[in-house]
Amino acid sequence: MIKFIFAALWICAASLGAVFYGFKTAQAEKVAEPPPAFFGGLDYVNTGVISVPVVSDGQVSGYFLARLVYTVEPEKLKKLSVPPEVLFVDQLHAHLYSNPQIDYSRHKELDLDAMRDGIRDSINERVGDKLVHDVLVEQIDYLGKDEIRDNAMRRRIGPDE
Repeated sequence: MIKFIFAALWICAASLGAVFYGFKTAQAEKVAEPPPAFFGGLDYVNTGVISVPVVSDGQVSGYFLARLVYTVEPEKLKKLSVPPEVLFVDQLHAHLYSNPQIDYSRHKELDLDAMRDGIRDSINERVGDKLVHDVLVEQIDYLGKDEIRDNAMRRRIGPDE
């Protein structure tokens, strides 16, 4: 009879311990910090190919071509009164024109991280809130004036001639 009483007490204690542990774990998950940005919670806004003419000494020396992806919070994205793609492309143009120290013709010396951070910061400054968390580069190219002429000539002549 005493064995049954000890077994019943043991089962009750184990059950209470399991319930207490489950309750504490659920509470800890509620107050845990949100997952990092790349593991959920952000939307991605893709832009089409953006072509920005590079002007030096009053002449177009080439074109900067980029396809970017912006990571934004969905709640803030819904509050925007303008389409986000338009805002991002406009701010990209403004950022690239306002930074004459960025020389796209010397692409090996281009600091891509500084350029992405500058684009992100200029958008957030314009909006007045932390809208863009990160700028991801899907494609980035620079076509000089000579390369554009060569491609245009090849199209006129054709592959057979």
